[in-house]
Amino acid sequence: MFLWILCIILSLIVLFLLYKIYTMHKALRDICALFDRHLIMDTNTLITVSSGDRHIKKLAGKLNEELKVLHGQRRNYLQGDQALKEAVTNISHDLRTPLTAVSGYLELLAKEELSEDAARYLSCIRNRTEALKSLSEELFRYTISLRGEKMTLESLDIRTVLEESLLDLYGEMVQKEMEPEVQLPEVPVIRQLNRTALSRIFTNILQNALKYGKRPLSISLDETGEILFSNPAPSLDQVQVGKLFNRYFTVENGKNSTGLGLSIAKTLVQEMKGEIHAEYKENRLSIRILFPKR
Repeated sequence: MFLWILCIILSLIVLFLLYKIYTMHKALRDICALFDRHLIMDTNTLITVSSGDRHIKKLAGKLNEELKVLHGQRRNYLQGDQALKEAVTNISHDLRTPLTAVSGYLELLAKEELSEDAARYLSCIRNRTEALKSLSEELFRYTISLRGEKMTLESLDIRTVLEESLLDLYGEMVQKEMEPEVQLPEVPVIRQLNRTALSRIFTNILQNALKYGKRPLSISLDETGEILFSNPAPSLDQVQVGKLFNRYFTVENGKNSTGLGLSIAKTLVQEMKGEIHAEYKENRLSIRILFPKR
């Protein structure tokens, strides 16, 4: 009889411990789920637990304290980041007006009779002024692309926008003897995209190829929405190609470059739910863009 009573007591203790473990596991799962949610969402709600265990409650309390600090730091970061973007945008915009005026005066000065040394100095000033204009323009475009403003999308034929971008730069291509080999599909490739952003992407990639690449330049578009830009780039290596989309990265011969062109292109592609990456094989650089049909 005593053994039966002992077995019943032990069984009750085991059942109680199992129930305790189950409730603790459930409370910990709830805490993990709520913690993940708080990390993603900017909310001031606290983590609450149904368990009466004092250790679980203490853990939830500590996490709530850390989350309050984290949310405060996140708000400060977002406010400071937005303020910085606005400041850079305003500064780069304000720089363009005086730089345009300086360029105008330099053009007038170039028409005057100058000594050989003065002409050389003037040429240096003009080159530096153009580089500064390019930097301010790219900074302006870059900060605009990072503002997080939702793009207005429309049904676009990628083929048409690509042809327009090629025509805009055709004169420069002919001048540098880099007329492209273009392969386009016979049917339209329609996607929901932003015309201005798509044109900027193509222009930035083409200008990068003209600055640092060699001929022949080949460009293709297929019906899947994949665009391929490819040309020899013997001055690059695998490490540099891995950094092409980094902000402000420039190759050694890119002294007049801002290092923002391809970074802007990547930002705009991703904002339109596309994919972009670079490949480097046998001294040939290939940049692939894909806008899948959705």
